[in-house]
Amino acid sequence: MTERDTIFALSSGRPPAAIAVVRISGPSARVALERLAGRVPEGRRASLARLRHPVTEEPLDDALVLWLPGPKTETGEDMVELHLHGGRAVIAGVLQSLGAISGLRPAEAGEFTRRSFENGRLDLTAVEGLADLIAADTEAQRRLAYRQLSGVLGQRAEAWRARVIEALALAEACIDFVDEGDVPETLAGEARGLARALAADIEEVLRADRRGERLREGLVVAIAGTPNVGKSSLLNRIARREAAIVSPYAGTTRDVIEVHLDLDGYPVTLLDTAGIRDSEDPVEAEGVRRARARAAAADLVLWVVEAGQGVSDAAPAHATETWIVVNKIDLIDSAMQRSATDRFGPESKHFWLSARTGEGVEGLLAALGGYAEGCFLGAESALISRERHRLALREASEALRRAVSEEAAGREDIVAEELRLSARALGRLTGRVDVEDVLDVIFRDFCIGK
Repeated sequence: MTERDTIFALSSGRPPAAIAVVRISGPSARVALERLAGRVPEGRRASLARLRHPVTEEPLDDALVLWLPGPKTETGEDMVELHLHGGRAVIAGVLQSLGAISGLRPAEAGEFTRRSFENGRLDLTAVEGLADLIAADTEAQRRLAYRQLSGVLGQRAEAWRARVIEALALAEACIDFVDEGDVPETLAGEARGLARALAADIEEVLRADRRGERLREGLVVAIAGTPNVGKSSLLNRIARREAAIVSPYAGTTRDVIEVHLDLDGYPVTLLDTAGIRDSEDPVEAEGVRRARARAAAADLVLWVVEAGQGVSDAAPAHATETWIVVNKIDLIDSAMQRSATDRFGPESKHFWLSARTGEGVEGLLAALGGYAEGCFLGAESALISRERHRLALREASEALRRAVSEEAAGREDIVAEELRLSARALGRLTGRVDVEDVLDVIFRDFCIGK
């Protein structure tokens, strides 16, 4: 184990709480436990100990302590866990005491997990899965993230990489021992055959649509329409809180308001956009521009119209699916509803509701839940959950295809180089090579203590 700083942090939730967990990791973890508890209990067994300030000897708390000798720990280093009473003063006292011990310092965001990666306890895809698991808002996101944390992609990538290296060894044997009589002439063909099969295997994964990435990011549904048709009221009704200001005055909503929902276990981001109309007000005009842009980029647009009116020509052009939501049905009778339905055409999907009373909203939510389920069907078992994964696999596949191309036929040196590039791309996927430029980006979003 290399000598490095010993880090500590609160690893449980924000105080006050029933229990708070403080973790320590590094070469001085054992020393820190001795200084605070006066002894080191048997490894991997919880023990009750009275913690004292290392300088003043003042009692801090009666806590459960665990001594976890490395390398079989989460970080691959010696670790200590202190299970304290979760009051703010208790936590502050323990953290202050740890800071008074030489060689210890507070951990940075994601530093425990980064050490797990650096010490080979997690590969980079599992690290990303852990980050997604912490950030998961819905059951579907949790299941996808747990698969990544469990190593489903990392293990597959390592198996691919081992086969690429096997093909590379065959290609290099053709180069190094070309004049040896006992080297079979079929080695080059075997290397190319392996590369061809690998490319097909990786491309099969790449052919799957981006449902894994979409599930991780969530479905985006934009509520759009002309001013004063009840867009903000509908957002508030679905969110079950006053997320947006409701006003009878046109132009109240200027910027895009986002609400994140768990819809039948699937993540949905609901957008309330500015009323779309021509405006001389530069601020409102900017809001309209943003509304059009977000509607165009959304997965689904709920175009809201007022009962008794038709669909406005102001509807933005976009390539997404659009549903018509007829709001304020509490202002018209059922006969008017039936006669007005014909105006939307038999092909349009439309819903009649009242955002004020809630009538018809459950039907819209049920349809949204079904739409989300259809969009994310099979996404939880996806191998790819980030664009970084897709780019690395595409780079590996393209190198393999170049290795078996007509241009590389009979050129074992070219075949070997392309196989090296493929292995390198797969290595970057799991974090084996050339990942320093992405590490800071990945770990900066972790919380301190993880």
